[in-house]
Amino acid sequence: MYRIEEEIKSLLHTAGIELNGTGEADIQVTNPDFYKRVLQYGALGLGESYMDGWWDVKKPDDFFYRVLTASLDEKIKNWRVLPNIWGAIIFNSGRKSKAFEIGKKHYDIGNSLFQKMLDKRMVYSCAYWKDAQNLDQAQEAKLELICRKMNLQPGMKVLDVGCGWGSFCRYAAEKYAANVIGITVSKEQAELAKENCKGLPVEIILQDYRNLNTETLLGAGNYFDRVVSVGMIEHVGYKNYRTYMEIIHRSLKEGGMFLLQTIGRNNSVVASDPWTDKYIFPNSMTPSIKQLGASIENLFVMEDWHNFGVDYEKTLMVWAENFEESWDEIKSDYDERFYRMWRYYLLSFAGSFRARRNQLWQIVLSKNGVPNGYQPIR
Repeated sequence: MYRIEEEIKSLLHTAGIELNGTGEADIQVTNPDFYKRVLQYGALGLGESYMDGWWDVKKPDDFFYRVLTASLDEKIKNWRVLPNIWGAIIFNSGRKSKAFEIGKKHYDIGNSLFQKMLDKRMVYSCAYWKDAQNLDQAQEAKLELICRKMNLQPGMKVLDVGCGWGSFCRYAAEKYAANVIGITVSKEQAELAKENCKGLPVEIILQDYRNLNTETLLGAGNYFDRVVSVGMIEHVGYKNYRTYMEIIHRSLKEGGMFLLQTIGRNNSVVASDPWTDKYIFPNSMTPSIKQLGASIENLFVMEDWHNFGVDYEKTLMVWAENFEESWDEIKSDYDERFYRMWRYYLLSFAGSFRARRNQLWQIVLSKNGVPNGYQPIR
């Protein structure tokens, strides 16, 4: 056990983290089995042992920023992640039969949690902080940015794939007089989205993207002017990217535009981090430039690729602060292990964006190209 402890201590030291030190990124170990668990199970063992209270740290975001900057995750390899990788290669984790799993396991865990954590519009994706002073302003700026990038006009037919609680649907209908259809695989989201968009030209449908049929939605011979998808392709899976893009392409009229917002990776993978897959986003993964590029080849013209990943760190830090401040109001619906899991999720993600391991992309794609060229908007 002493040898294992010394090995972990040496690794952490290279990242500027001291074992049982006094710094805000230094971890305090309360269970001696922590060291063996981390070496055996890697990221899964680290996350689960935190949930179980085997270790703690004042600032998890700073801890993960240092760990990832020093690439410690690459230095601790374990054979137990191989089944996760092989399973992703052999099976299609994003297959249609699993489409509603993410809704049940993540988005349906309680609207009250998300209402307390998010902004007033309930936008559960990266905000745009360029000229914003608070989360409400930053999320509204992001919605406005999307509308401007798509050159949204009154009366346009718009499809929101993965509409969440209807934040974009409502904004586009209220501010731009668009006719919007939103789809989601979360029952809780669909019900609240319908309430949030009541009285507006918005229709919310509980369905998988593979069931999209423009004739059913719009009538024979009709197609969407614009399609937007914000934070949804992360749940599609690498085996389904091409299918996803083909469905979007078929849904658009000639000259139509598609705006995709997604978390992005610096490298291509076929499986998610095992802790994230088990506890936060099952059957999900973030795409790389290479994977997205292959999925749009011979379908779309790539008009603009905007990276504002540094804004996601700030968004996550505000979400984490809101979660902490509201915990006493919602904790009767959860338990201490959930609290530690959710805190770990938000702050570990914030650390990964700070370390530039993850990116946030807004990509504008057009069907056949924008006449005379597209003018990027920031």
